[in-house]
Amino acid sequence: MILYLGQYLDRGLKNKYKVRFICCIIVKYKDLIIYNYMSLITSISGLRGTIGGVPGENLTPLDAIKFTAAFVDLLKQTHSTKLKIVVGRDARISGLVLKNLIISTLQFCGVDIIDLDLATTPTVEMSVIREKAQGGIILTASHNPREWNALKLLNDKGEFISAAEGAKLLELAQAQNFNFATINELGKTEISTDALDYHIKKILELPLVNKELITAANFSVAVDGINSVGGNTIPQLLKEMGVKNIYELNCEPTGDFAHNPEPLAEHLTDICALVKDKQADLGIVVDPDVDRLAFIDETGVMFGEEYTLVAVADYVLANYQGTEYNKAAVSNLSSSRALKDIVLKHEATYEAAAVGEVNVVTKMKDIKAVIGGEGNGGVIYPELHYGRDALVGVALFLTFLAQQKITVSQLRAKYPSYIMIKHKLTLIDREEINFIFDKLKSAYPTQRIDEQDGLKIEWEDSWVHIRPSNTEAIMRLYIEAPDEIKTQILLTEILAKIK
Repeated sequence: MILYLGQYLDRGLKNKYKVRFICCIIVKYKDLIIYNYMSLITSISGLRGTIGGVPGENLTPLDAIKFTAAFVDLLKQTHSTKLKIVVGRDARISGLVLKNLIISTLQFCGVDIIDLDLATTPTVEMSVIREKAQGGIILTASHNPREWNALKLLNDKGEFISAAEGAKLLELAQAQNFNFATINELGKTEISTDALDYHIKKILELPLVNKELITAANFSVAVDGINSVGGNTIPQLLKEMGVKNIYELNCEPTGDFAHNPEPLAEHLTDICALVKDKQADLGIVVDPDVDRLAFIDETGVMFGEEYTLVAVADYVLANYQGTEYNKAAVSNLSSSRALKDIVLKHEATYEAAAVGEVNVVTKMKDIKAVIGGEGNGGVIYPELHYGRDALVGVALFLTFLAQQKITVSQLRAKYPSYIMIKHKLTLIDREEINFIFDKLKSAYPTQRIDEQDGLKIEWEDSWVHIRPSNTEAIMRLYIEAPDEIKTQILLTEILAKIK
């Protein structure tokens, strides 16, 4: 059975529907396994849920302890030395108490901890590399509302664990064959206070980040920190790049988000108004853990989250000098075609990966791409590290803007314009997915078909991507075309065939 849930435009949420899963839904598609218990989502991507309630249905202390201990057992399978794990969190209200619980659990597992406390996701990723740790745990539910939290898990490269590792983790959590440390083997905690300074220092050392050029441009910038770690980190980065005029909005890291934390247009009316009121050159918006990045142009209009990566890739490829990386770019299958257009303009190579940061990183490594990321505003610049990083995205974007000597709206006008619509459908079983995909392939026998992640059907100037979610028991539909009329027509056609 499939239930239609709602329609999403790239400009924002058009219809809102709320769904409560009454029983356990298990979805298996290819190698993807998702267990969705009410508001607790346990998958190969990590543990995510709403705080409190009944164990196994929400994110409770028992669930967090079990998952943390299983992660330690997973790392012990590949590391024979005493484990060291970096822990950081965004500013959401449950973060501190959850961090203390996680650190105590790690200590009882005999693990030493580097405690970053408030830190962005990319800062934790870089700290794993810097500290030569065997893993990392980031406490953040990303763009989810304040009642949610999650454990995101990193390997010793500061990258998200693979699908195979995630599947093994689920097995270990289910088995609960834990062996906790004795009194003389308890882990120790070291507090780190300079992780952000190190992160920014490494950004400023990048050849394509030009502090002098940014300082000379005398930008005025408005920042919406969504009452999380972006409120501390983005202004500090701007100051160290020589930006003197910074207008801060929601930059106190209280965790009590001033608006829905997903950086979509309908949630950002205040920052858009602030840019216009202060006559700022641009606005910068991040999500609570600062791995997604969106810009506001000088007129108070969204630059387009899909176009964050497009602009950064344009700059990086235009200044490619032949490093250890190839002149190539990667995004996921659900990202805008605009990136591919820009990549081909620079006579570079473009490849698409399955949705999920770990899949994009794997593809980037395979072809040694110099730039990559996801259309949700996630920029991955491997010369710094293999992770979505809003801070390095800001630094590269501002350097590009200063170099071009044009406004943000003029930069956006240089790029091809597409309209994207997003839908959600609930899922019940795998056979239903296979049936739908087989029928759609038969309906479009002459179109290019990509099956590495669900089903993507491509036309000359438009495409449809249908895939099961990595984190929810739903199927996602993405449709993109050059204008809204054509996008709506294609959407209606696809929904009719699915029905």
